[in-house]
Amino acid sequence: MNIKIDHINLSLLRIMQTNPDYSQRELADQVGLSQNACWRRLKQLEQSGIIEGRRLVLDRAMLGLDLVVFMMIQTQNHSSEWLKAFRSHVISIPEVADFYRIGGDYDYMLKVITEDMVSYDKIYQRLIQKTKLEKVTSYFSMEAIAENRSVHI
Repeated sequence: MNIKIDHINLSLLRIMQTNPDYSQRELADQVGLSQNACWRRLKQLEQSGIIEGRRLVLDRAMLGLDLVVFMMIQTQNHSSEWLKAFRSHVISIPEVADFYRIGGDYDYMLKVITEDMVSYDKIYQRLIQKTKLEKVTSYFSMEAIAENRSVHI
């Protein structure tokens, strides 16, 4: 579905990123539309794939998930079979919150969220047991200064 991103759609997206819990009425009032027109626009944005879903942001510390690790991975193997198996393996590890293929000195970056160093070591061991990796370097977060930020539009 091809959708035009006009100033009203941009306003809706900005508002929804800031507070996805607004009611239809509150959203409609904020952008100057009727409730039905607002609902139709949101449905179009969802059906077009611009809005991929809504999610809940949890307080990691309150859940005992105090360790954030950025794993930088280098590999010598870049075949499509290896990549498919590697992606599947990494995605099967629930503590991997984000997973990127990157350019530069490393090939992949993983963001791992877990309880502590013992838990992280188990994740590390699980990662390396099924895939041959050239180099794994881990960076440990000391403080989240800005996290889960909205996309600038």
